[in-house]
Amino acid sequence: MGLFDRIKKSLFGKKDEDEEEKKKVEEQEQIEAEAEKPKSEESVENAEATEEKEETTSEPLQNEGTENQSNSVEQASKEKSEEVQKSTEEKEEAPVTEEIDKSEEQESEESKQENNESEDSKEELYEKGLEKTNKGFGARLNAFFAKFRSVDEDFFDDLEDLLIESDVGYETAEQLTDELREEAKLKNAKSRDALKQVIVEKLVDLYDKGGQDKDEKLIYHPDDKPNVYLFVGVNGAGKTTTIGKLAKRFKDEGKSVILAAADTFRAGAVEQLVEWGKRVDVPVVTGKEKADPASVVYDATERAINEKADYLLVDTAGRLQNKKNLMAELEKIQRTIKKLAPDQPTETLLVLDGSTGQNALLQAKDFDKTTKLTGLVLTKLDGSSKGGVVLAIRNEMNLPVKLVGLGEKAEDLADFDAANYAIGLFHGLV
Repeated sequence: MGLFDRIKKSLFGKKDEDEEEKKKVEEQEQIEAEAEKPKSEESVENAEATEEKEETTSEPLQNEGTENQSNSVEQASKEKSEEVQKSTEEKEEAPVTEEIDKSEEQESEESKQENNESEDSKEELYEKGLEKTNKGFGARLNAFFAKFRSVDEDFFDDLEDLLIESDVGYETAEQLTDELREEAKLKNAKSRDALKQVIVEKLVDLYDKGGQDKDEKLIYHPDDKPNVYLFVGVNGAGKTTTIGKLAKRFKDEGKSVILAAADTFRAGAVEQLVEWGKRVDVPVVTGKEKADPASVVYDATERAINEKADYLLVDTAGRLQNKKNLMAELEKIQRTIKKLAPDQPTETLLVLDGSTGQNALLQAKDFDKTTKLTGLVLTKLDGSSKGGVVLAIRNEMNLPVKLVGLGEKAEDLADFDAANYAIGLFHGLV
C-alpha cells in the first residue's frame, strides 16, 4: 500500500468514511431482518407440529392405567431435577467466563484507545509544527486556482512556477507538472477540487517513491556497541541542539550515551554541548582549546568502546560547505572512528535548517559527496514556510529524512513520519 492510500482517509476521506459507515449500518439492519424472518416462520411451524402431536397422543394417554401415569410423572420429575442441576452449574461457571471475556475486551479496548491517542498526538504535533508551511503553500495554491477559468498550457506553466516558489525545487516541479498533465487527462479532472486532489496525490506519491527501500527510523544495533552517530552540517543549522535533544531521548529510554565535542573551532560550541550534557546527565568528551577534532573523536570512541555505551553522538565543525578543509576534516574524523570501530558510524546525519529552503538541498548534495549520508535532520520547520523542501530532497537525492524539529522543546524533535508530514503539509487544502 502506497503512502497516499495510508493518508487518504485523513486528507480526503471524511465523506467516504461517513458513507461507508451508513452502508455498514444498512447492511447490518438487513442481516438482522433476514435472521428474524425465518425465526418467526419456524416458530409457527413448531407450534402447528406440537398441536398435531398433542391431538394424536391425547386419546391413548387417557386409556393408560394409573401405574403408567405414575411412572411418567416420576420420569418427568427426574428429568426436571437434572435440568435444574445442570442450569445451576452453568450459572456458576458463566460469571467467571463472562468476567474473563469482559476483562480481555476491556484491555484490548484500552490498548486500542492508547494507540489512537498516540497517533492523534503525533498528527497534532506535525499539524502545529507545519502550520506556517501549510498556510503559505495553501494560500498560494488557493489563490492560483481562483484566477484560472480553464485548464490549459498557461495553467500548467504557472503551476510549475508555484511549486518552485514553494521550495519543491526546479527539477521536482518540472517532473511533477509533466506528470500532472497526463494525470489530469486520465482522470478528466476539471473542477478545482478534483485538480487539487490530483496535485496533492502526485506530491505524496512522489515522496513515497523517492523513499522506497529507505529506512526512515534511526538505526540501532544492540549487539554492536557503541552505535556512533556522526552529525554534520553548516554552522547555525542546529547540530548541537539536535544532539542534546536526542541524548535526552536516549537517556530517558534507559540507554547509555556519550557525547563528543568535536566542533573545536566555533566559539562556544564545546561549552554549549557541555551544558547539554549537564542538563541531560550524560558525559561529554572534550579536548584542549582549538584541539584537533579527530583527536577528540578518537578519545570519545575509545571511551565509548571501553564503557560499552549504547550511543556515541559526535558534534562536528560546520564552516561553509564549499570549503575543502572542512570536507577533508570530516573525512579524517570518519577514518579515525573506523580505526577503532570498523563498522561505524551507524548513522551519518546531515542537520539542515528547514527555513533555508533550496539552500538546504544544495548543502545536502555537497555533504553527501564527501560523507556518504545515511539520513537527514530538518530543524526549525515550525518557524518556516519552506517545508516543501522535504519533497525536493527526497525526490532528487533519494535520502530519508529521519528527524524533524517541530518546536523548541526536546520532545518536539520528532521521528519523521511521512504520513503525518503529508497531513500537516496539505491539511485543509482539499
